[in-house]
Parts: sequence; C-alpha cells; structure tokens
Amino acid sequence: MNTLLDAVRTGRCDLVTTLITPLTAGERRALLPELTTLRREIRTWDWSRRWDAEPTLRALHLAGAACHTGPAAAASWIAARDLRDGRTRDTARLAALLAARDPAWRADVAHRLAARTATVEDDYPLIRALLEGTEAPAPTTDGFVHAWARATTTGTDTTTTTTSSSTGRRPRPRPRPLRVALREDPYTAELVPRLFETAEPAPSLTWYDDPQTPGRWPAELAHLATEGTVERRALLTGTVNRLLRGGRTGHLAFYTDLLDVLDLTADERAEHTADWIALAADAPSPTAGRAQQTLTALFEAGRLPAERLAEMSQSVLFRPEKKLVRAQLVLLGKALRRDREDRFTLLPATAAAFGHPDTALQEKALKLVATHLRPDDDALRADLAFDAEQLGPALRRTAAALLGTIADPAGGTGTDGYEETLPAAPARRPLTTAGQPIARTVELVAALAKTNAPTAEETETALDLLVRHAHQDRTALAAALRPALADRHWAREDAGHADPAHLSAPELLAAAVLGRLDPADLSPRRPINGRGFGQHCIHDALQRVTTARAREAALRLLTDPLPFLLATPTWDCGTLEPHDLITRLTAYARQGAEPAPADFAQALLRVRRDPQAAAAADALATPEGRRLAAWLTADGEPAPHTRHVSDRDRGPRTWWGAERLTVRRIVLEVPEHPVIQKEFPPVFHPLGRPRTGSPHCWHWRGQELAHLAVLPQDRETQAVWLLPDLTECAIDEDRGAGEVLSRLAELGGPAGPALHLAVATGLGARHAEDRLAAVDALLVLAARRELDTALLGRDLAELLSLGTVKPNRLADAARTAAATGAYATTWAFLAGALPAVLTDGPARGAGELLAVAADCAEHCRPGGPPPEGLAPAAARKGTSQLATQARRLHTALTTTAG
Repeated sequence: MNTLLDAVRTGRCDLVTTLITPLTAGERRALLPELTTLRREIRTWDWSRRWDAEPTLRALHLAGAACHTGPAAAASWIAARDLRDGRTRDTARLAALLAARDPAWRADVAHRLAARTATVEDDYPLIRALLEGTEAPAPTTDGFVHAWARATTTGTDTTTTTTSSSTGRRPRPRPRPLRVALREDPYTAELVPRLFETAEPAPSLTWYDDPQTPGRWPAELAHLATEGTVERRALLTGTVNRLLRGGRTGHLAFYTDLLDVLDLTADERAEHTADWIALAADAPSPTAGRAQQTLTALFEAGRLPAERLAEMSQSVLFRPEKKLVRAQLVLLGKALRRDREDRFTLLPATAAAFGHPDTALQEKALKLVATHLRPDDDALRADLAFDAEQLGPALRRTAAALLGTIADPAGGTGTDGYEETLPAAPARRPLTTAGQPIARTVELVAALAKTNAPTAEETETALDLLVRHAHQDRTALAAALRPALADRHWAREDAGHADPAHLSAPELLAAAVLGRLDPADLSPRRPINGRGFGQHCIHDALQRVTTARAREAALRLLTDPLPFLLATPTWDCGTLEPHDLITRLTAYARQGAEPAPADFAQALLRVRRDPQAAAAADALATPEGRRLAAWLTADGEPAPHTRHVSDRDRGPRTWWGAERLTVRRIVLEVPEHPVIQKEFPPVFHPLGRPRTGSPHCWHWRGQELAHLAVLPQDRETQAVWLLPDLTECAIDEDRGAGEVLSRLAELGGPAGPALHLAVATGLGARHAEDRLAAVDALLVLAARRELDTALLGRDLAELLSLGTVKPNRLADAARTAAATGAYATTWAFLAGALPAVLTDGPARGAGELLAVAADCAEHCRPGGPPPEGLAPAAARKGTSQLATQARRLHTALTTTAG
C-alpha cells in the first residue's frame, strides 16, 4: 500500500498501473481511504505547490478511478475538477486499467460520464473507450451528442491508443473525412436522429460555407439517406420538428439548409403542409420565408387548397415583416385569378392585411379586394366591411365607397369626429410622517439598510421618522433599532465608531441613535468622501448635498436634537408646499428650536414658489421667514440659460483619459445663481455655479432619480444638467438617461425650453427603452397642458439637421406616442420637424417619418399649410416609401374633412 502511495506522490503513472492491475476488488477498495486523504491534502496546497504537483494529481486521478468498484463513485472520481481540471487526460492508460471490468460496469460508468454536461466533451474519448465491446446503446445526452458531432466532424480516431514508450506521448489521432467517419462509426444510425432533438444544435454542424459541399454535414446527411444508413423520413421529420421548436435564427440555419440539400419532393412537401403553415406564421423571418416559398411551390403544383392558403394567409398577413406580407398578397392575387370562386374563402383572409401598420400594404390588400369582389357578393361585402374598420382613415373612406358603411373606431369621421386621447397625468402622493409608530420606523430603516438604490420618498420618510422619534425618546428608539440592525457590522456593541463615508443617509441617523458615531466626524468642515467642495460634476454635487444634510441631522441628534426636519417633502415627487414649511417654522419658533442650515437650505430648494404665500412667511418675523419670503418671490427664480451649437471639435475625455471627437450638438449654459452662492451653506454652492450642458461627466450611476428631489421645483436647470447624458444616448451607445427624463417631467416648476430640448433629444435616443421613456415624458407634459408642440417641433428640426436625432428613431418614438391616441399632439410637433428631413435633399429614413405623420394627419385631419418641402416630395415619381408617404400626407392635408 505504501509502495502505491509513494508511486502516486511521485507521479509515476506507469508504476501505478503496474501495481494496481493485479489487485483484487477488495484490495483496491482498501486503498481508497488513503487516496482520499491524499486528495484532501492536495486541496490545502498553495498554488505554487499545486502547479509543481501536476504529475501527482495525474497519478492520483488514475489510481482513484481504478480503485473505485462502484460505477457511481468511479464516475464521480473521474469527473472531479480538482483532480484533472486544466490537465492532460491520460485516457489511454485509464481505459486500459478499466478494460478488464465487467462490460455492464463500464457501460454504466460511460453513461454516467455522458450525463455530466460540464465534462462530457473532455471525457468523450474515454466514454467511447469504455463502451467499446459492451454492446450497450450510445448515450443520448445533449453533451454526448455534441461531443460525438464534434469528434466526427474533425475526423478524430476515437480508438484507444497506447502511449509510446520512447517518447511518453500518444500518437496523434488519424484524421478521417466526415463521410468515412460516419460510415465507420457504429453509433451513426443511432445518434443522427438525436441531432434534431438536442436543446441547442451541435456547434460543429454549422462549420460550412456551402451546405452542398461534400464533407459537410448537410451534404453528408443527405448522402446517408441516399445510402439507406439513415432513413430519409427520419431526417425530414426531425428537421421539421426542430424548426417548429423555434430558436435563434443562426441556430435554425443548419436545419433549413438541410431541407434545401434534401431537395424535397412534392409529396414530401405536401405531407408537411400544416408544418409549413405553422412555420410561416411564427418562425423567425428567414425560416418563415423558406416556409412561405415551400407553400408557394405547393400552390404552383396544385397541391395547396384554397382553405389551406387562407389559413396560411391569416397568419402571414399578421406578421410585421413587409417582405413576407407583400409576397403573400402576390400569392393571393395569383390564387384569386386562377379560380374566382375561391374569393369567398380568400378575400376574408386577404382582409387580415387591413390591420397591418404599413398603409401601403393596407392599400394593396384593398385593391386586391376591389379587383375580385363582384357586385352581387352582398354577404361577402358585409364581412369585409367589418374587417375594413382596421384601415387607416383615408383608406377607410375608400373602402366605404366599395363596401358600404364602415364604422369609425374614433366615433365619427372628419375633423369634427376626432377626439384626442391622452393618458392621465401621474397623480401625486402625499408623504405622511407625523404619527407613525416606532415599529414602522424600524421596519423601514432595516429595509433601506439592505437596499442599494432607495427612492427619495423612502429615504425622506425614514430620515424624518428617525429625527422625530429620537427627539421624543431616543432610548426607546435605540432599543427597537438594535435587534433590527444586528446584522450590520457598524451596529455591533464592540464595533466602535462607524465611518460616516460608508453609511447611507438612514444608516447614518440610525448609527447616531445607537451612539456609533463620533461628533467630530460629522463636522460641516470635515470633507465629504475625503474631498473638499471643489470643482466636480453636478451628480457629485447633488450627492454631497444629500450627504451633508444627513450628517447635519445626525450631528444635531447627538448635540441638539431637532423636533423634525424642515425639508421633508409634502409630495412623493419631492415638492414642499409653502404653507407646510411656514407651519414647521412656526413650530420651531414655538419650541425654541434652531433650524439646521443645510436642512433649511434644502427646504428652500424644494418649496413650491407661490408669491401669495410670501406675506405669511414674512409675518413670522424670523430670519428664516424673511429668507423664505424673498425666495418665494424674486430670489427663488431659476437663472435663465443660454443656448448655442458647439463646433465639431475634440470633446470631453473618456473615463480612461483619452480625448474623443464629437459631432456638433446643442449646448445649454446656466449662469451663476448669486443667492445660492452667497446665502446657502458651502456644500450648496456648486448648485449655483455656472454650468454648461456640453461635457459628459463620468460618475457612479444609480442615484440620479433620487437626486431629482434636491431641486424638484426647477425642471429647467435639471434639464440643462441632464442634456449631456441624453445627447450621448442619441449619438453614442449610452443608455439610461431616459428614465431620469420621464421622472423629471413629473416634477414642478416651469416646463421651458431646456425641458423641451431634453424631451426632443430623448425621442431620438439609440435604445428603445430610452425613447419610450421620452415618450412618457412627452405625454405627461401634454396631459398637464405644459407641452409646447411648436417649440418641440423646432427643437426636433434643429436636432435632425445636426444629426443628433435620426429620422427612423424619431419615427419609432412618434409612432409609439400616436398609438396612445395622441394623434393631434404627435402631428403638431412632427409638422415642425418635417422640413428638416424634406428640404436640402430628403434625409435617410424620411419616408418612415412621413408614414407616421401621414397616419396622424389622416386621424386628426389638421388644418394649416403643408410643411415646407412636402409638395416637391409628393411630386416625385416612383413608388419609393418617401414618394408614397409624401403623397399620402399631402392628400390628407389638402383634402377637406368628410
């Protein structure tokens, strides 16, 4: 036994084989405890020793696999990562050691190894060696089938070879052509059908450029079917079933290529008619196109009845791909011309295209109906009239002349019948903290301690509750908080003083309640995050304001507790009503409490500016009352911003320090706010400094939504700060700023030029989720009657001219806005934007934008002159989307309602 262990420790694999071979099963089992102990010992070695001990691990792997007599334990040892991961598998020697075992035992081990997804590909040669001579069926796990396909593709000889005694290396496997490998492999007939049943196709199946090339899988599988090695019907059925299961386009390409190579007969195509119809309805576009072509071939061969063609058309005409829908309408036209009696079956199917978003396809379907409908088809005409309700307004009037009266989904026709539908504006929720019990406070603080990005509403509620209860009974609050925060390291009795820089705002006050903070660390003169109040990005400045206010409240809790916080918002959006602030200041004066500077400054930034409340504020006869009265009148007015277009130049540095070229863009600049600079605490001064909307800063993301509550009554200034992020979302790969924009629109203060420019920029964002958020912001402004569509249109025209916004992206956003029922609103701002894509040569994507505009115009029937450049575009010859949609829009604008 010691001799074997010495051989294992020295990495003598040849000696291990010699020593184990004559041992009985019982003697081998007796060796396992010491081998297991050695395995545990190796796990404790440091990396340098493990690297040098590779021969020991290889010998241990070999010895343990040979000594296990149970198939489950042997398979587990063989597949162990710690024994062989990243090391050469000694397959030949291990297979030789196990070759004398019972065939059923070897087959059991092989199947267990094949069931291990993570290691089956590496163990494939050993699995084949173990199965040799057992007459056991091949494993059918996905991993084994993939490994078999790979080994067969590369032509690797899977027979076990012996190690050369002179070099210690095994001979290189002999490569074989795929056709030879498939013919010689005893498992070919068994495993080929499994190629169509795995969850994902074997990667090696797609290693070809031309599926017809000999030596590649599609061609060779077809050759096997010709030889009779694999049943052709099994290939066809397996391929169709795999396509029906669906998947990514790249994964399905092999199966569609195989169908092409098999060159199906008319009978084979007809046998799977239902499958082709299902694929044409739901498969990815390339696969659906192949299925549509197959069904077209069946139709041309007279093997597709009108009923099956109608069934196919109902699904295909519902797809968004214009190419598929156009081809299907062509096929329906052929069928209707071949047998006019089929119109009773095919025309109702054709009407499925009436609901397609492309009006050109709607028109094509309507023309098809008009061509083949006969005067005496009254019942058919009534059915088609019902389907025609899905047509656009202009085509609906055309259909009415053909089919009779058609109901208008909008409730009428013409200008008088249209009614704008806008989503309701978000309702504000009040924040209520007075009267909340300690249990509610503790529950909220404990939850926020485990939250990475709490909302401003949650944070403000927790802060005010902590301050209120600490003022009333700090001892009771501490007793309730201690068990709830027992899992926080800073809350332990032996933790000492916590570092304020590592605590969130609610945790900071909770730590103060528990006595875990040193008042010196909370001094206003102590830098936040190790830095002073120097030049930094606006997001950093906003975070410093919230942090400074929380530190101030914590310090006052330790030295001179506040009865409550002045700046706690009245509403969930962060706005503070002036009468609430006046009431709180009155209570402070009655209790003799001194307002905290940062808390009062934050309250001023949050208060809704109502000049009529200034008199009540001034009547307080306190310094804070007089400051509030001034802020409610002149001092609180936001500084007006300026606007210009930057030149193409080197832009801001990336976060790794490199400069990058930028395109021309609109830049907004905010001047200094002198009141904030002179009268507010130093930490607020960066908010009043001059800022430009050009540089794109780099900062930790995740707090932008919470920062909106710092200035909830100044959307214009916040829009200037947000514009660089939105611009990067439009011209680069950035994402996420749209969510901030949609929340910004819900705040208070004027909705001026900066906010409208931010919305216009967001409508052209690269990513769909940002465009959708910008649409939400637009609809919020429209519902609150704060949207200036003329201003928004001019901004969009300038952004389109600069290239910041692309027409196709704007079209997608406008289509989404119109789909909510806001056709008139959408048309109103598109009318101002269209000249930018029509004059000076139509821009790429202009046709798509015109299509949305035409749809809006047909619904709301606006008055006024056509946009500049529309008449020349409508006069263009041809059937391009630009010319077609321009003519459609021109007609909608120039035709009188009704």
